[in-house]
Amino acid sequence: MVFLNLLTFGLWGKLGRLTHYAFDAVLFSAFLAGMKRSTGLTLKKDSLTENKEVSAWIEKYLNVGEWVLDQSVAVAGSSGWFERKRDP
Repeated sequence: MVFLNLLTFGLWGKLGRLTHYAFDAVLFSAFLAGMKRSTGLTLKKDSLTENKEVSAWIEKYLNVGEWVLDQSVAVAGSSGWFERKRDP
């Protein structure tokens, strides 16, 4: 195992860590999307940066969360594990 780790320079551990961080980032983006939908509160991108490229990157990041939320709702709605209840 040590020999394999020497050959790959420990890339498997780094890949696992990178995957974990990416999953956490998507989960946080989905959390922000849910907060936006349920309360209307959104992230003020202008207060974070004045750079247009960074602002565009933040917008793409938040859109990933919107997409993940949409897909999660679609999957949950089509499964038998959830039911839709509306408040009167």
